[in-house]
Amino acid sequence: MDRTAGQKRTSGAFLYPPIEPFDQRMLDMGDGHRIYVEQSGHPQGQPVIVCHGGPGGGCSPQMRRYFDPAHYRVILFDQRGCGLSKPFASVEDNTTWHLVSDMERIRKILGIDAWMVFGGSWGATLSLIYAQTHPDRVQALVLRGVFLATQAELEWFYAGGAGQFFPDLWEQFIRPIPEDERADLIGAYHKRLFSGDFAEEARFGRHWAMWENALASVEYDGFPGEAPADYARAFARLENHYFSNAAFLEEDGQILRDRARIEHIPAIVVQGRMDMICPPISSWRLTKGWRQAQLRMVPAAGHALSEPGITAALVRAMDALRH
Repeated sequence: MDRTAGQKRTSGAFLYPPIEPFDQRMLDMGDGHRIYVEQSGHPQGQPVIVCHGGPGGGCSPQMRRYFDPAHYRVILFDQRGCGLSKPFASVEDNTTWHLVSDMERIRKILGIDAWMVFGGSWGATLSLIYAQTHPDRVQALVLRGVFLATQAELEWFYAGGAGQFFPDLWEQFIRPIPEDERADLIGAYHKRLFSGDFAEEARFGRHWAMWENALASVEYDGFPGEAPADYARAFARLENHYFSNAAFLEEDGQILRDRARIEHIPAIVVQGRMDMICPPISSWRLTKGWRQAQLRMVPAAGHALSEPGITAALVRAMDALRH
């Protein structure tokens, strides 16, 4: 049930009612990419930009529902190569630093001096890197299921760590790859996701996407339905492109290395204790010793933004930050 005055979902998670955008536009980033940007909520409200996951996941209307529309000016954008942004599935001129630059361009075009930044999973990665690059432009951070873009995290998910908990699904993920290539699954999938054969790219894109999607919720009960070919291909290509290049960071552990740049910024981190995609150790390491940060562990919750406990914690976080 949607959140309206005094109404409550049976899950205990409050949600604001659906809100429609009051502004939608395509912004030319000047190097062949056009970015979809929308605004909803209060036109003169407290601005918050939402960084979606993936890379390559795209935004959805459901992402507007964590914010009080009477208070927040909600800005959603589809990162390069995904959602409604063009060209679709393109990895040309598509790096973390391009996305950080895109966010700054959006802020300036919309006439915003400083804003809150809200993001989960890869969206948390991008939020943190943006904040470390432009610390004077971030009023607060609200993060979920933190991914620090380290080699250890990639090895956990693509070198058999998570597979120890889901051996049946892991077997299906590695089965299409010849045994002599399985020591580097990101590389093996990269070869096939960028083969130039659309059908092959879409087929391997679905394998890649299903492995991640199946582990997103703590209430996993079998593989979800297959994603549409175009979406799966774009999602997998973009994720693989970023992961093959270590998120285009200068060194492994860069986000923790540069944490001092953002320690003056208030942060709320919502983390599912049973998150199999982005295990809690990353959120723990990020927030340990950061006096302005609060880590809110959600028991019996996984990675998905839509899980009731995660939803409730994010809504509470945004309500607490209203001022």
